[in-house]
Amino acid sequence: MTNTHTTACGTEPFDKNYCIGYQVHHADWSPFPRVNHLRQTFLDGKYWIDIERLRLVTETYQKYENKLPRKVLCAKAFENILLNCTLYIYDEDLIVGEIAAPAKASPIYPEFSVNWIIEEILNSPFEERAHDQFYIRNDEERAEIVELCKWWQGRSVADMIEARLTDDQIKGSEAGEKIFQTNLYHYAGAGHLSLDYSRLMSLGFDGLIAEAKKYKAALDMRDVEYNNKVEFYDSVIITYEAAKKYIERYAKLAEEKAEAEKDPKRKEELLGIAKSCYEVAGPAPKTYWGAMQLFNVATELLKVEGNGHSISYGRFDQWLYPFYKHDVDNGIITKEFALELLEVEYVKMNNATKLKDKGSMALRNGRGFGGESLTVGGVDRYGHDATNDMTMLCLEASVHTRMMNPWLCVRMHKDTPYELLIKTTECIRAGYGHPKLFNDETAIKGMLRKGMSLEEARDYICVGCVEIDLPGKEYGWHDAAYVNTPKMMEMVMNGGRSMNTGKQLGPDTGSLETYKTFDEVLESVNAQFKYWTDQMCSSLCMIDNCHRARKPLPYLSGFYEDAMKSGHDLTEGGAKYNGIGPQASGLATSTDILCTIKQLVFEEKKCTGAELLQAVKDNWVGHEKLYAYVNSSKVHHYGNDDDYADELFKFMFECYCKNVAGRTTPRGGQFNPGVYSVNANVAMGLNTNASLDGRKKGEPISENMGPVHTAFSSHDISGPTALVNSLTKVDHSLASNGTLMNLRFPQDAVSGIEGRDNLANFIEEYINKGAMHVQFNVMSVATMKAAQKKPEDYKDMLVRVAGYSAYFVELGKPLQDDLIGRTELHF
Repeated sequence: MTNTHTTACGTEPFDKNYCIGYQVHHADWSPFPRVNHLRQTFLDGKYWIDIERLRLVTETYQKYENKLPRKVLCAKAFENILLNCTLYIYDEDLIVGEIAAPAKASPIYPEFSVNWIIEEILNSPFEERAHDQFYIRNDEERAEIVELCKWWQGRSVADMIEARLTDDQIKGSEAGEKIFQTNLYHYAGAGHLSLDYSRLMSLGFDGLIAEAKKYKAALDMRDVEYNNKVEFYDSVIITYEAAKKYIERYAKLAEEKAEAEKDPKRKEELLGIAKSCYEVAGPAPKTYWGAMQLFNVATELLKVEGNGHSISYGRFDQWLYPFYKHDVDNGIITKEFALELLEVEYVKMNNATKLKDKGSMALRNGRGFGGESLTVGGVDRYGHDATNDMTMLCLEASVHTRMMNPWLCVRMHKDTPYELLIKTTECIRAGYGHPKLFNDETAIKGMLRKGMSLEEARDYICVGCVEIDLPGKEYGWHDAAYVNTPKMMEMVMNGGRSMNTGKQLGPDTGSLETYKTFDEVLESVNAQFKYWTDQMCSSLCMIDNCHRARKPLPYLSGFYEDAMKSGHDLTEGGAKYNGIGPQASGLATSTDILCTIKQLVFEEKKCTGAELLQAVKDNWVGHEKLYAYVNSSKVHHYGNDDDYADELFKFMFECYCKNVAGRTTPRGGQFNPGVYSVNANVAMGLNTNASLDGRKKGEPISENMGPVHTAFSSHDISGPTALVNSLTKVDHSLASNGTLMNLRFPQDAVSGIEGRDNLANFIEEYINKGAMHVQFNVMSVATMKAAQKKPEDYKDMLVRVAGYSAYFVELGKPLQDDLIGRTELHF
């Protein structure tokens, strides 16, 4: 990696040091006053609930329900919103387009679910939450929201799902024992995807409309799906014609504002906004500003149509670079203005907010759409390094703005240029939780497992936290469910029965009171995993079918070339690759449970299985010596380059993956397992009994691919190299929906040139060993504890929670404490 160099340089030296960790009472970070102003305006604003989308979509459904085909009905609702929603152009903004709501205001999406909205407005007001509050403007709007949502009861996707769930599916779900949780797509739209922005930029809306008309004209009336396909093409045309008119509305608004503007500079900027809007209100863009404007509108309108999480931005430095290079080479813009416009867009990416239920927000899940990843670097479709000047500008914009969005992802490989490695390292050392890193070799191998060609696999991006995806080709339903593997292990230890109620939940595959050999334990693990993944996957297939029936996505679908050619909406399998990706959580907890059983019961004979079972049933009370022993270095633990424990981690990892991978989805694709928890390990722990890794009831389970840290002790004690050696003894590509690894270094561990080079060398070694993903917090325990004591001094301090960064002081205290408890590493 360090022997390769690049001519891409950005606007600043590649080895510029921005700071080490968060700076209290810092000066503005961006060199552009406009950006600092927009950033501060965003941070100072409150979060609101906006009623306008709810009104407009309800109006359409009340007018046309049962009179129009479902796809056309959805398209007409989308059209009504775009033609009638209020438009906003903010002071000093250069790019326009929102989600049919003002900045930091969340629309309501009744098509997906409403019961929780009604319940919370009446009984648990959003503005009275402990954190992540949302405000409603007045009592009149509060009453109107309730009334409109009541009309939707029985009509939403969630209503259909709840009518179809079986008792067996419910007992393990979030409504039951929470062994698995499918609530993301149960209550909201399917996201975790990206457009093929290169295709959009080459066609524009006019080109996409022409495609739809061409394919519609070529339909054969003898095709048994003729009517369905006609409806698809009609709905696509309706949505794209509406998008054109929406952009034209903004162009006219900018002209009106320019006419009234007294400041000559701002007048010129407003006319520039109008020009860029007219440029892309139909045709493909010709300029960098036009491309940025089309990108923003096209992406935000995905959130108008549906409220899916993690609508991501593709290989940003690849599709945008030709526009940047043309305009800089021809003197149309300067490199500095290109960066300023990019930073304006980075701030704007934070405007969209999403209202979520109180269960999802219990520990602070964030008020954004979550997971808006922007991917740079990596190899091209031919295997050559793809770094360019835009790659460096994307990093500079990130470190200058330091906001939650975009979630910057840098792809690394053996020929990554030294300059990109160092610039990335300097961004990481700045301590704001970005960027995250992906290993091309392993991620590409994971994409190949989905059946993609090598050229396609090399074009992968990150969507959401860590999910690998092919833009414009894959509708992967990533992040589809969270699986609490320690709860499955409870079934293994207790004969398939709940420790809380004694109720039989799963098959009786034995218990700690009956196992005669450790092999019997492993057989029980596999049997329980098979049973519970059967329940989860069948639930997800049913949820998928409900989305198809009630909420097709014509605006989104038209961006997918395969959907356009086939005449099938994405919900009908219109994408080339149609996966579902549920993820395992707490694998290190489950591994250390196995270590305890194997070592203490079957090898050392230190206690019986029945005694261990009683200890966790008693929450370790009265078993203090055993509790201390299990948490000590005398017991094998994952994360210490200990083959004894690491082989069991490998067993757990492969057990989950094999029980999920390859199952067929309703859209004709395959299930793809992931291994990560994001921040759900904390909430999962609250609902999990004591466990044999040394956890007490209610403590977090292990996070992502990381080791166990209980309230008693951290189980990884051998340093970062040993930890990396442990986690790379598994083939990460088996988890074709992604893996996630968090690491934390205190500021002093990475300070100075030596610290920088140590971190850069560590990154190289990490990539060389074959892990798929890594992300860093550069922050000491002392800094986080200081923020807990004086949150007013740390209001914009970002931390890497899991696949995402968040403002530390806005996190719930259990999640703050989980971050503080993670092992602090030193070289």
